[in-house]
Amino acid sequence: MADVSDSKIDEAYNDVRSDKTETNWLLLDYETDRSDVLQLTATGTGGLEELRDKLDESKASYAYVRVRYSNDKESQREKFILVVWIGPSCKVMRKAKISVHAADVKQVLRVFSIEVPAREKDDLKEEPIVVKLRKAGGASYDGV
Repeated sequence: MADVSDSKIDEAYNDVRSDKTETNWLLLDYETDRSDVLQLTATGTGGLEELRDKLDESKASYAYVRVRYSNDKESQREKFILVVWIGPSCKVMRKAKISVHAADVKQVLRVFSIEVPAREKDDLKEEPIVVKLRKAGGASYDGV
């Protein structure tokens, strides 16, 4: 089991979800390589691009992101995604625990439209994620 009890995680989650702040992502990392305790590592306002720069290729991390996109000229949508990051240089034992720990993380980062498994930073490019969000939303009339 992953320990996600740090109150800073819940505060950051509420901050990302709030319409009153510019914060649109948070990043959780393990305290140490051998620890199962997750801590808030960073938050930001620069979306997926800024988040990609913060990801460590030797770590497994979890991120929660607000993605804003438009379906047409007149509408803006905001959806939330959960990112499960396993860097290409992540240790085998850490990788083995991710599926169990992801369930614990989902108890805290509860509301999201899609889960995005990411193994490379390019997996977090905005356009393919927006396509997935449109499909998940069900109201795409432009054939996407």
